[in-house]
Amino acid sequence: MSNTAQIKEVQAYIESKINEKPEIGLILGSGLGVLGEEIENPTAIPYENIPHFPTSTVEGHKGQLIIGKLKGKTVVAMQGRFHFYEGYSLDLVTFPVRVMKAMGVKKIIVTNAAGGVNESFSPGDLMLIKDHINLTGHNPLIGPNDESFGVRFPDMSDAYTPALREIARNVAEKNGIALKEGIYAGLTGPSYETPAEIRMLRILGGDAVGMSTVPEVIVARHAGMEILGISCISNMAAGILPQPLSHEEVMETAEKVKNTFLTLVKGIIEEM
Repeated sequence: MSNTAQIKEVQAYIESKINEKPEIGLILGSGLGVLGEEIENPTAIPYENIPHFPTSTVEGHKGQLIIGKLKGKTVVAMQGRFHFYEGYSLDLVTFPVRVMKAMGVKKIIVTNAAGGVNESFSPGDLMLIKDHINLTGHNPLIGPNDESFGVRFPDMSDAYTPALREIARNVAEKNGIALKEGIYAGLTGPSYETPAEIRMLRILGGDAVGMSTVPEVIVARHAGMEILGISCISNMAAGILPQPLSHEEVMETAEKVKNTFLTLVKGIIEEM
């Protein structure tokens, strides 16, 4: 479990650089950091300058915290996240969520690039996450529980806040965005799944698959935050189309869908 003293130290460091406390947190996945460019009067803090923060090593992840205004709300955005497959502990992967909570963030939007498991999806679709399946074999809450963070056994029945999902559906409809909805299966990576694993995920009820999001959502839920999750379906998962998978394809699709993604997320923030 994250160290309270470290969280307070990071909170103090970030707050010394900003004038307004953020109310909404954003975690921007592969190729989706473009939302960070939309933030007005931004204060950008590279991860390497923040005490106790790891650094992001993945292409498509800028590796900085941006605090500023978006649609009239003060937001704190992670341009690039940390992954378990980079060798970081889940404590470190989810550390920024704890920091956001300490800074007063009550609502968080978690985004990712994911592989399409549901065969009715296409690359470039946006999927509202209604639930997830944790197939990482790990949980970020393992270890002693700090009651000041949350209860020992947090309820995950509505991990993805229904009221925020309703806002997302309304914004999508208003803007003519065909928003899919489905279940995100979280694995560790970094290898892509095999065709057999994708068939298994489909049987288990997964609609999209990725290597992030689940640990952050568990910790945000533990902290009592409201959560919205959005996946950009960047490619169809293994075995669906006769082609190899690559991170380049993920980045290309995210680039193509960026305007729709920006419209959707900015519209949601305005209504939150």
